[in-house]
Amino acid sequence: MDGIASALGDAARWRIVELLAERPRSVGELAELTGLRQPQTTKHLQTLARAGIATVFPLGQRRVYAVETAPLAALAGRLRELVETSEAHAGERDVIARYRAAIEAEAAVADRERWADGRTFSFERVLTAPPDAVWRHWVDPDALASWWAPPSMTIAKCVLEPRPGGRAVLDYRDAEGRRYRSEGRVHAAAERERLEFDLSVLDEAGAVSFTGHYDLALAAAPDGTRLRLDLRITETTVEAVPFIAGIETGWGQVLDKLADIVGQHATKEGKARS
Repeated sequence: MDGIASALGDAARWRIVELLAERPRSVGELAELTGLRQPQTTKHLQTLARAGIATVFPLGQRRVYAVETAPLAALAGRLRELVETSEAHAGERDVIARYRAAIEAEAAVADRERWADGRTFSFERVLTAPPDAVWRHWVDPDALASWWAPPSMTIAKCVLEPRPGGRAVLDYRDAEGRRYRSEGRVHAAAERERLEFDLSVLDEAGAVSFTGHYDLALAAAPDGTRLRLDLRITETTVEAVPFIAGIETGWGQVLDKLADIVGQHATKEGKARS
């Protein structure tokens, strides 16, 4: 497939294939129609032949070339697959577009320190798993690491110790290796019901960019567990713009990921019991 794409990547060879698609043609005819010299045309045809796109028929003193459709059909099929994959994941492109717009909007108002202090966010989900399973995915480090990072991010360390004074840590890296570190403390914990904690996002020097105050509430629901997460931010710096802009989208993504994971676990456990 790489050879086919490479061969068709030249404008002159693409034009030759277009002409051969109409009917077989000689080197001289192709040279005349493309405006190329015959030696150039011959070299292009040899490249197309090596890629399997064209076949040569020696006819006495003449050499006539014809197009081979199978490689083109294979390329067309692969391109259709790429289009379908891109369309299926169009939502991820939309996320990037919304995030960029949010950064621009926040940057326009971030003209002083503590510019976003007191801003609040609320998120709700109904998860198809019992409260004890959802709770475990917040307080067990391995389970927490399975969902608590946006797509393309890799968690290096995450901790939420469910006791007053317990550690709250989220340390992850992006695909380029940049590190994002947050640290804080748990203020209150009621097993399977409530978890209150702070997380301060730190810059490279360890200074606070902003602090998030989180209040997680879990309640049994007919379909599983109703989750509500309230967030209030303080200590915001001007440099925190990209983080503040990403809160709505980022938490939306990770909570959707949590919903999928606990749902899958609940399904597996249900099948194991039946």
